[in-house]
Order: sequence, then structure tokens, then C-alpha cells
Amino acid sequence: MSNVIDGAVEALKAKLGDSFDGSAKFHILDEGSIVVDGAGVRESDDETDVTLSADRDTFEAMLDGALDPSSAFMTGRLKIEGDMGAAMKLGAALS
Repeated sequence: MSNVIDGAVEALKAKLGDSFDGSAKFHILDEGSIVVDGAGVRESDDETDVTLSADRDTFEAMLDGALDPSSAFMTGRLKIEGDMGAAMKLGAALS
């Protein structure tokens, strides 16, 4: 697991707690994937309801609160595939 993924898992655990109602995957380009679901937050490439893809800088800016997930999506920095409702719930939790 890369240091980026390790740090992202810990940051997501701090923001979201131990579980998320639904399942989502964060794919950080050139780093790996993180799954958030009822079992918690972990490095994984499992199938999920929604996949959010971004580069490292975009993902870190969203976690730091410097970039709103909605703005990242609207400007094309964040790509979303799958259940938009789950993506919106996750975006609200990250804000």
C-alpha cells in the first residue's frame, strides 16, 4: 500500500467514522483505490455502488477541505461513475 493510500484511509476514517450507508470507491489515479462501506474504510478494488476518480492533488484538496467535491465534479477534476445519490451523500460527509 502506498503512503498516499495509507494517509487517505486514515483521513477518510476520521471524516466518515467506521462505516458508510452504501458503498463507494475512491480511485486515486496512479496510486490505488479505497473502499468505504458498512465494513469501514480500507484499501480495496471491490465493486461498489459508486466510483469517484481523481488525481492525488484533487483528492487531497477535497480531504483537506480546500476543494468542495461538487466543485471538483463540476470542473471535471472529479469523475463519478454509478449511483449519484451515494456520491452526493459521500460529498456531503466530506464537506
